[in-house]
Amino acid sequence: MTPPEPPELTLHVLDEATRSLVRLAAIVTAGSEPQVRAALAGVHRAIPSEWVEELLLQTYLFAGFPRALNATREWRRLEPAASGVSADAGDVTAWRADGEATCSVVYGATYERLRHNIRQLHPLLDDWMIVEGYGKVLSRRGLDLARRELCIVAACAAAGQDRQLHSHLHGARNAGASDQTIDTAVESLGDLLGADRSRSVALLWARVRGK
Repeated sequence: MTPPEPPELTLHVLDEATRSLVRLAAIVTAGSEPQVRAALAGVHRAIPSEWVEELLLQTYLFAGFPRALNATREWRRLEPAASGVSADAGDVTAWRADGEATCSVVYGATYERLRHNIRQLHPLLDDWMIVEGYGKVLSRRGLDLARRELCIVAACAAAGQDRQLHSHLHGARNAGASDQTIDTAVESLGDLLGADRSRSVALLWARVRGK
């Protein structure tokens, strides 16, 4: 499969709403329940509710169901009704096709190598990554791929998952975020990550950007 051309830049600069969403991704991933509660209250009405819903849905991929459930429980205190809900149970065939397309955008020229490497770990992990992760979740329309990737960068930075952080820094670029946007997103996490971790993340981004 030949990866598609990357999309045109969709995020030239980091707007304030996206900055708040990126910071929320890091807090939901690694913060305490009081921190998550305060962060959600802080963004309520400040950024589109659908963005928050989509971030919370994708959180289970990167921080697990417990954090996704607990954060969504706090969000429901502020927004009692879920947005972007469909009665359709979904189509696995469509999810697989969407997942292959989305994953190929994120990984670009390394897509085939990624698939090979994950299949070597376990064929089911490869299938679940495509169908469940990139298809059912990350191909949803409620949040564009560039913003999703910036949120994944924040989650991986907060969780200390540098292999995935490296991949998704590339992924944010491939999905249409400018280097300036990623610079600002990484800088926005400084107070949440602490000095040492912020330095490590900045150095990793510098290596990615320098390639």
